[in-house]
Amino acid sequence: MEREMLLRKIENRILGDIAGAMFITSDFKDIASSDTANRALLRLEKGGIIRKVMRGIYERPKYSEVLEENIAPSPDKVAHAIARKYGWTIIPNGDTALNMLGLSTQVPAIWMYVSDGPYKEYEFNGITLKFKHTANKEISNTSYKTALLIQALKAVGKERVTISIIRKISTLLTEEEKRKMLDEAQYTTAWIYDVMKEINNCEV
Repeated sequence: MEREMLLRKIENRILGDIAGAMFITSDFKDIASSDTANRALLRLEKGGIIRKVMRGIYERPKYSEVLEENIAPSPDKVAHAIARKYGWTIIPNGDTALNMLGLSTQVPAIWMYVSDGPYKEYEFNGITLKFKHTANKEISNTSYKTALLIQALKAVGKERVTISIIRKISTLLTEEEKRKMLDEAQYTTAWIYDVMKEINNCEV
């Protein structure tokens, strides 16, 4: 009886989240033990409520009325689920960062992230996720968006930052986010900080 009640609580939490959301066992540590939560996830997978993306990571599938099938899992959501599972802080890197900000329409062949965890590589559905260890100062003490902007500007490169890119980034940020960006990034590479000041002062 108790196990059924815990299963129902876990199922209700999953159904209460958005379609496409990712889940790991520890997401339910306030409801049940790790073993019980794991058994519940396996049971819910068999019941078609969730699907297994890779070992220890499940998704509440998102159905497309147009395609008449479930949409493939988001690589970025899978990456963040992995990070959550192991307690890493991660930020999109390189072409992945550019894609996430809309500065590139090219879908990355390999989804790259800098991380305060170890160097790791995972594959699912023919997609590769790579995590590269970096100095903690690059991703700590900054908001996700500021850290993402730093990685995106690094990917663009000092000589290739144009006024068009500056304007594009400026439209993505609120005035509060711009102020926060300047405050958080004051110890980053000098040229990146100079670009951020231009973003802050840009009139869109």
